[in-house]
Amino acid sequence: MPASPPPAEDFGAWPQATEPAARRRRRDAGPNGHGGDGHHSERDPRPGDEDSPAEERQERQAPLPPVRRWVSLGVAGFAALVAIALIVGAQTRHESYAVVVFGVQALFVAVWTMASRPPAPRVVGTVGIAVALGTDAAAVFTRPASLAPLAYVTAAGFIIGVVGQLTRPAGRQRVTESLGSSLVVTLGVVSFASLVVLGRSPKGTQAIVACLAAAGIALFIARFADSIAALPRIAPQVPRGGAGVVLGTMVGTAAAGAIGNYLDGLSPLPSALAGLATAIVAVMVDLSVGYAEASRIIDGDEPALWLARHIQGPIGAMAFAAPAAYVASVLLLL
Repeated sequence: MPASPPPAEDFGAWPQATEPAARRRRRDAGPNGHGGDGHHSERDPRPGDEDSPAEERQERQAPLPPVRRWVSLGVAGFAALVAIALIVGAQTRHESYAVVVFGVQALFVAVWTMASRPPAPRVVGTVGIAVALGTDAAAVFTRPASLAPLAYVTAAGFIIGVVGQLTRPAGRQRVTESLGSSLVVTLGVVSFASLVVLGRSPKGTQAIVACLAAAGIALFIARFADSIAALPRIAPQVPRGGAGVVLGTMVGTAAAGAIGNYLDGLSPLPSALAGLATAIVAVMVDLSVGYAEASRIIDGDEPALWLARHIQGPIGAMAFAAPAAYVASVLLLL
């Protein structure tokens, strides 16, 4: 229920709401800076009371972070290398592919821990590596191939992370932030392990090629377009362009459709749809990492290590594109 207005006879006892200065001037000032009755308003601004409009605009307009072309090109190349490693590794035996995936998982754990800077980085890193080893072993040796063992290892890893966080010397200080980092790292390494499970299915290798090629090409095109012209800016504080994101998703989808036309067991339309889903997840995760870094800078936090800060987006995008590839492959390709 809204509050009842005060009685008219008691109006003097109630504090009146304070209006902004600019609104009071517009209300009280008439033509040529005079009041509505032709006299000079008592609330007219005095020199030095408020900043001039030019100064206010200058304060509101913060300098945009620059787009470093060579950095964008390097990040594009790194995204392509990760995608190529995962695609080529899928052509080998399952045990060998698990070794390739573990290398990518270890890189993901190191980069994400250094970039997010949790309160207990050793605990987060140790839990991430342990979960990576457990999920890779479960993905290779479980008969039949299933995601259920990966879920059990994930739950066990999260419990170990909680115990490790609560038993550290700092106690419960910033424990929520640290547990959040542990959860993200755990989910990332488990997502990579799902590729090993997918590769053990009858047409899983073809699905990995189509979906991860779409994700890798989308990331490469998006970053390469940013090195040419990051336009239009998605957000003032994020040095990314919307044209590259859209173009990368389109090219990645087309590449997945073309791959489905040439690989046995696939068809162009389902392959293109699976590639579209994977490419969208990849570019959105890459963008979200940029927004998170801009938020930390706005909050006044110190920036993370230069290398980890720039490759966090592509490695995180490939991590969370892996389960999207699995789901899209099961629904559309297998």
